[in-house]
Amino acid sequence: MADGATVDVSDPFSGEEGGEAPEKDAGGGLTDAKREVLERCLHALKHAKNDSQTLAALLLITRLCPACQLDKPTLRRIFEAVGLNLPARLLVTAAKGSGDPGLPPHELLSLGAALLSALSTDPDMASQPQLLATIPLLLKILACGASDQQQTGDENGDGDAGQIPKKISDEAKTARQSEVSMQKGKDDDNSAANEPSTPNPNSPPGKLDEAVAADCYQVLTAVCAQPRGPDHLLNRGAVPALCQALEWNQTLSHRMGLPLLVCLLSGKTKDKAWRAHSAELLLLLVRMSKDFCKSTEQSRLDMCSQLVNVLPPGGVTVERGVLREVVSRVWGALRPMVQAKLTPRQIGPVLVLSACLLDLYGWELAGSPKFCCLLVNRACVEVRMGLEEPPGNDLSQELQDTLTGCYRIMEAAIEQACNPAVMAAASPAPSSISTLSLQQSRQVLGVLEEAFSALMYHLQQLDQSRYGDPFIFATFRCLCSWLAEETSCLKEEVTTLLPILINYSRSHLMAENSEQGLSDWMGKMSVTDEGGTWTGKEALRYLLPALCHLSAEEGPRKVLLTLDTPALLVYYLSHSFTSLKGKSGTSSVREPSMETACSALLNFSVTEAERVRKDQCFQTLEKHLSEALPVLVHKSGLLVLAANYCTLGLMIGRLKSAPTGSGEASQRRFFSTALRFLHGALDAELSPGPVKVSSGWEDSWEEVAELWRLALQALGGCFRSQSWLTELVREEGWLRNTLGMLGCCSALPDQHTQEALEEALCALANQCPLCKQDIMEAMKKHHDTGALSCMRNLKKMIGVK
Repeated sequence: MADGATVDVSDPFSGEEGGEAPEKDAGGGLTDAKREVLERCLHALKHAKNDSQTLAALLLITRLCPACQLDKPTLRRIFEAVGLNLPARLLVTAAKGSGDPGLPPHELLSLGAALLSALSTDPDMASQPQLLATIPLLLKILACGASDQQQTGDENGDGDAGQIPKKISDEAKTARQSEVSMQKGKDDDNSAANEPSTPNPNSPPGKLDEAVAADCYQVLTAVCAQPRGPDHLLNRGAVPALCQALEWNQTLSHRMGLPLLVCLLSGKTKDKAWRAHSAELLLLLVRMSKDFCKSTEQSRLDMCSQLVNVLPPGGVTVERGVLREVVSRVWGALRPMVQAKLTPRQIGPVLVLSACLLDLYGWELAGSPKFCCLLVNRACVEVRMGLEEPPGNDLSQELQDTLTGCYRIMEAAIEQACNPAVMAAASPAPSSISTLSLQQSRQVLGVLEEAFSALMYHLQQLDQSRYGDPFIFATFRCLCSWLAEETSCLKEEVTTLLPILINYSRSHLMAENSEQGLSDWMGKMSVTDEGGTWTGKEALRYLLPALCHLSAEEGPRKVLLTLDTPALLVYYLSHSFTSLKGKSGTSSVREPSMETACSALLNFSVTEAERVRKDQCFQTLEKHLSEALPVLVHKSGLLVLAANYCTLGLMIGRLKSAPTGSGEASQRRFFSTALRFLHGALDAELSPGPVKVSSGWEDSWEEVAELWRLALQALGGCFRSQSWLTELVREEGWLRNTLGMLGCCSALPDQHTQEALEEALCALANQCPLCKQDIMEAMKKHHDTGALSCMRNLKKMIGVK
């Protein structure tokens, strides 16, 4: 040893063999005798003159005390004395196959892995660059086993790490042999019971020593536990290496490698991992699904959670035929489990896996209508049992995970069984639950109603301190999915709950990006288009369809007004448009949530005239619409949103008193844009035949036709309330172009369109003598032909026979 020091390790062990137990050290959990020897070893380590002496001291320390028993200060002293370059050089030397006859490569490999394993138990050391640099080498070792080490070293050796001298002291060799012997005895009690008994015939020759494999996995697991650990592993090839280790049935690959891989696939890195390594992961998924079907009932229960994490996230491109076969195969094994008598703890993973399969393929592969009813019923029962607890009872994380899976089953049932369009379809979608009999459908709706009653009961106990709880958001989202389709049931309970729903949505919208827990959960569940990023808008976005329905009913609408809901919707529109405006291009993607918010505000505008006139938020809305509409009309993909903005602005405008002069600049800008936009809906080509919907509007006409007609009716109201608009109509050429189109074309697209346009022209003629004169001249010119001649109410007002 260095400095002529000799280390005697017999004293501490002789104390253990005798009958008297030595006194414990209060600091690191060692006896006084062991602590003294440890200090001498640390002194020798610090003053070692070469790698041989360093290894001897390290191995004596390892033999004296396992790494898990060393306290953090001791590990820090070892790290400062040795650093991470030495174990890295050991691995490189072993990989290159250049050990001496006294200590062959596999012993160097064992030493290097053991040292890295010990040092990685300290989280600070697990994030050191030197340790991270060894990850590719460790992965190659685990994937290829004891063979192919020459190639491993050549590919992954760190040039700065160098190579360990060939001459290793006999002390080091003797100490390591003792350590291996002790480790072997300890590992015999934890034999690889979970390893498949039949090795893969395609695996390379030579298995990795179990102790070495355990050390390698310990290092990788320690890295994975760091905040950026999963990214470090993913970027260094962990996924394909671990998949290869599992495919070749390498040492501890199932006991330690699979849990590590599952960890990489259970968080934010899941999407990235599947996009980069879909072929390897799909092959693994196929193998796991086959093992799942062949396993015993208890093993299947244990494997459910693993399959949940290994299934691909939505939006990732994989070979659909293979994935479909996997999902169908897993359903086949799951059905008997759903039908069996399982405890709540056992049924939880089964329901969560069922929910994930529904996320991928809906009800198409689930099974018969009877089984689908049973699955929904079991999910609803678990929800009622879990949520109908006395107030103040905390739900365990395990129960929350189960209930979140049940929510997804309920949401999937709502999308099919509660959707009138699906239920009434002559040719139902290829989905088992859409072919329910009337009695089965009523049963599903009945159990869903009971479960949602439990959700509302749970949310009634909600206080603001729990707004950031991801489980509360999952509960809120599930309830909103039901309210989007069904607001007639439990109406009184829903109305009573509105203050909590609105305050919850408002709190998140105003807080925006400050809730990290919810952001992490969104990423894990993959429930947003923003790749799991929490924006603060999610809660209100899910509530909007329900608000659209509820704002049309007098009782709920009065409650919404007391909660200042219109101001919340205006704030949402304004902030959403700011994000939308930042996106480049003219063909932006549709924004259904903004469209729905407009629909709710339209309901208020139609039914609450006095509120619209007096509430400051509607003035703010008018200003926003005047700024936004000129932008939206130039984005072809946002035609439906532009139609909503145009109609909403005109509906508010009809309730305003006439301003002095010729209107404010912002008002003129809005109405000028609105007139051009509405005229662009119909093809104005001066040719005989019926008027056609213009090409830019044709694809969306079914959705926007009613908005277009409502906008024209509102435009007539604006003519009556704001007389200055009649001059703008003439300046913009809207009247001239409209009369020209009606005179030359034989008919409008439909009777409703004709009635809406006729109503606007009647209002215009009634308010403006010049406009009335223009209309009269056009009618006289085309008194026997054209769509204009069919407008009887307009003829009567003008006085033309």
